[in-house]
Amino acid sequence: MADTQNLDFGHIILICIYAVTIFFMFLLGYLCLNKYRSMKKVIRELKEKRLSIPSQNSPPPSPSVLNIPELPDNTTESPLQRHQTKSSSRFPWKPPLQVPRFTKADLNLIQLIKAGREGVFYKARIIRGTCRGHSLVTCKIGKEGITSKQMENEASVMRKLAYHKNVMQLLDWNTTEEPYMLIMEFMSYGTLRSFVQKNKDELIADPELQSQFTIVSYHIALAMEHLRSKMVVHCDLALRNILVSRFPWEVKVAEFGLARDLTRMRSRRSSRKKQQKERVPLRWYPPEYFRNNYYSFKGDVWAFGIVLWEMQTFGTLPYTNLNTSEQVVYSICAGCKNTVPNTCRPEIEQIMKDCWMDPYTNRPSFTDIVKILESVVESDGDYVDVDNQRILNAEEK
Repeated sequence: MADTQNLDFGHIILICIYAVTIFFMFLLGYLCLNKYRSMKKVIRELKEKRLSIPSQNSPPPSPSVLNIPELPDNTTESPLQRHQTKSSSRFPWKPPLQVPRFTKADLNLIQLIKAGREGVFYKARIIRGTCRGHSLVTCKIGKEGITSKQMENEASVMRKLAYHKNVMQLLDWNTTEEPYMLIMEFMSYGTLRSFVQKNKDELIADPELQSQFTIVSYHIALAMEHLRSKMVVHCDLALRNILVSRFPWEVKVAEFGLARDLTRMRSRRSSRKKQQKERVPLRWYPPEYFRNNYYSFKGDVWAFGIVLWEMQTFGTLPYTNLNTSEQVVYSICAGCKNTVPNTCRPEIEQIMKDCWMDPYTNRPSFTDIVKILESVVESDGDYVDVDNQRILNAEEK
């Protein structure tokens, strides 16, 4: 009898457990069903909202329906004061589209500065208003065949370089309408090559010429050191691409049409491969470019040595006795160097030779060159030429 009571009590416990389990299963199923219905409702509402948005090909709704206020007619606004970008509310994940802040009609082209590989540089004046406070600017207008992408890449490199006292500053740009344009700060005396050519007689007569050339070289090296710190290879360093505002203290590296931002490349290897119809300044390029299709920061160092030689020869074309591209390439690969003038100071001559070392791993970095030139400039500042006869007369009194 006792066993029967214990058995009945055990059955009751099991039945209770089963009942509770079944209850919770029904409760869980009910909650899942409600969640499922709620999700279907949300999906249905999202579909209805998407269908209510007009498609890209359908005509835009009437302004009266959207109640869009009309824009005020501001005829006094300067072209350079318009908003640069506009965002899309329909596709907020897309980058903003550039609205041209100026066109060629907004500029008065005053004087030709130089004709470059990809564009022509002009001294220009803003017709209405100013560009970041500048009314007189340097304008680069892209040549026919230059794409918007090429100009955008150049503007991107210049924006990355930001401000440096020896790098040409970009003020504004237009890469949405032809002709594509870059607006930069104005430099009073144009290119360094034209400056030394025009003022050759006065410069030769100046006893401080070599000290002045050293100061210019120092500022160029500072600019190139800055490019190296930003992982930018110039690829077109030449005397014609350096502009002068106040000789010898204010010179700036310009023309970044061939420049490469290595942080945007797939590899950290700073190579530049030749393309079928690519035009490059052969007389300024190092031998490793012609042998291995390779151009690195040490390629810019090689070009810096050519720039020093150009200054010493007052803008003479490198390898001036060679007429064809084949002769230039063969001579560079064979180890032929430009002859250094006798008037060049020994320190600068040594820097030239170091810049032209082959292989390129033996060349100094721009940091090394800056230190050397800085030491030379400081040494020049320690000594001042005086009139000895004037001193003697003062002592006799």
